[in-house]
Amino acid sequence: MAKKKVLIPTKLDKIAAEILEGHGGYEVVQDDKTELHALACLHPDAHALIVRSEKVTAVVLDALPSLKVVIRAGAGYDTIDIRHARRRGVDVMNTPGANSNAVAEEVIAMMLSDARHIVRADTDTRAGGWEKKAFMGREIAGKTIGIVGLGNIGRLVAKRLSGFDCRFLGYDPLIAPQRAEEYGVTLTTLEVLFSESDYVTLHVPLSPETRAMVNETLLMRMKRGATLINCARHGIVDMAALRKVKPQKGLRFLNDVYERDEPGPKPDADLMDLMLPHLGANTHEANWNAARRAAEQLIEYEEKGITSYVVNRDIPEGLDPAYGELTFMLSKLARALVGRESKLTRIETSFYGTLEPFADWLLVPLVSAIWNEFDRSMDAGAARHFLKERGIEYQNRKGDPKKGFANSITVDMTASMGGQSLTAVSVRGTVAESALMISRIDEFDRLYFEPKGFTVYFQYDDRPGVVGAIGMALAAAEINIEDVRHSHSERSGQSLVMMRVNKPVSPAMIRQIGEEIRASRAIALSF
Repeated sequence: MAKKKVLIPTKLDKIAAEILEGHGGYEVVQDDKTELHALACLHPDAHALIVRSEKVTAVVLDALPSLKVVIRAGAGYDTIDIRHARRRGVDVMNTPGANSNAVAEEVIAMMLSDARHIVRADTDTRAGGWEKKAFMGREIAGKTIGIVGLGNIGRLVAKRLSGFDCRFLGYDPLIAPQRAEEYGVTLTTLEVLFSESDYVTLHVPLSPETRAMVNETLLMRMKRGATLINCARHGIVDMAALRKVKPQKGLRFLNDVYERDEPGPKPDADLMDLMLPHLGANTHEANWNAARRAAEQLIEYEEKGITSYVVNRDIPEGLDPAYGELTFMLSKLARALVGRESKLTRIETSFYGTLEPFADWLLVPLVSAIWNEFDRSMDAGAARHFLKERGIEYQNRKGDPKKGFANSITVDMTASMGGQSLTAVSVRGTVAESALMISRIDEFDRLYFEPKGFTVYFQYDDRPGVVGAIGMALAAAEINIEDVRHSHSERSGQSLVMMRVNKPVSPAMIRQIGEEIRASRAIALSF
C-alpha cells in the first residue's frame, strides 16, 4: 500500500517527521527553503500539510488536488483560508495549548527583565558603564498580579509565579470561583483588578468585546508605577488611551504583539518599555510540543476518526443551519440575562423534534456564543472540555415530545452572583418561516421576538406607565423603536419589555432607564 505524503514547509521540530515515518504509513517531505506554492507544485500528490505561520492560500490549496487535511502546529489559524479549504473538502486542524507554557514563561521573563533593568544594564555594562544607582530595581515577591483571562496561559502564569508569594487577582466571567481558587486566584471585576494590581497581564482573545477593552477608565485606575503586559493580541489595549494615561500614572508597558508581524518600525514603540518580536511561542519545547501534537493528531484523525481539533467543520446532513444560528442567539441572550459579570456554574439544554440527534453539533454554537475564542467549527468534545476546564456543569436533557414544542431549543443557565447567591434563566426559541424566534424567557411565553439588530430588555414589577416611560427616554435620545414585545406574568407579578431599536443604546442610558423604572433586569445587546 502506497504511503501518504505529508508536506512540512517549515522549521518544525523533527519529532513530527519521526513520529509519522515511524508509523510506517507516511512519507514526509520537510523543506523550509522552498516557497510554499512552489513546493506544493512539486508535490501535487500530498495528502496532508503541516504548517506553522505559513500562509495557506486558495492558490496553495488548489495546487494540492489530493490534499485531505491541513494541520496548524499551534493555536491560531488566521493564515489559512479555511473557507476555501472547506469548499475543497479539506479539513483544517490546530493544536491549541501546545504553546501555553512558553507564553506564560515569557510573561514572567518580561516582568523580571523590566523590574531589574536587565536589558539596559547589560548594554551599559558592556559599554564600560557601572550605573548601579541608575538601575535600582524592584522585586516581584509579595506583589499583586492581575490576570485578565484564565485560560491555559493565564492559569499557567499563576502557577509559575506561585513561588514568588504573590497575591493573584483574576478576571474571567466564564470560570467558576472554585476552579480559579485551585490556582490560587481570587476572581474579581476588571475595575478592582486594575485598581489593586502591581502587574496586569492580558490573556484574552481579540474580539469585538475585547477590542480596546483596556481603555482610559481602566488605565486611570491603575496604581502609580504599575506594569501592564500584553502577550495576547494587538488591539486589546487602546493605545491612544495608554499614550494619554501612561505619563500621568508613570505606568510601565511590556509588549510582544503587533498589528503586523513583520520587520520595520513599530507604531507606538515609544510607549513600550520592553518590546519583543512576538516570541511567545518561540521556544524549542513549544516547537517540539506543537510538532508532536500535529503528528499524533494526524494519525488519530486518520485511524480513529477523531475530529476534535477540526476548525472548519461542515454542517451535518439533515440539519437546517438556521438552528445553529438559533442556538447561538439563545445562548447569547441567556448569558446576558444571567449577568455578563456573573460566574457560570451550570448549563442545561433540550433539543426537541428532529433536532435531538444534533445535540452534540449544536453544543458548539452554544459555547462559542459565550466565549469568542471558542471557534464555531470545533466539535462537541472540545466544547465539553472547554466547559469542564472552567468548572461549568453541562447536561443535555432529553426533550419530552408530549410538550409539543416541535423543532425548538431550550437553553438554561445558572450562575453565581457575589460568590454565593445564584441566578438562573431559561430561554426557548424556534425557527418559523425561516426566521429565528425567541418564544419564551422564563415564565414569559409566546413572545415570538426575532433576535436581530440592537435590542433592549427590561423586566420590572408590573404597573401602568412603564412602557411609555421607556419609549419617552429612548425618543429623547432620538432612538426609534422598530419592534416591541410586552408580556406579563400573573405568577410573579412581573412584566418584560423587549424592543428592537435602530441604534445602540449606551450602558449609561440602560442604567438610567433601569433605575427610573426600578427594573430587576435591564440589558442591551446586539444580535
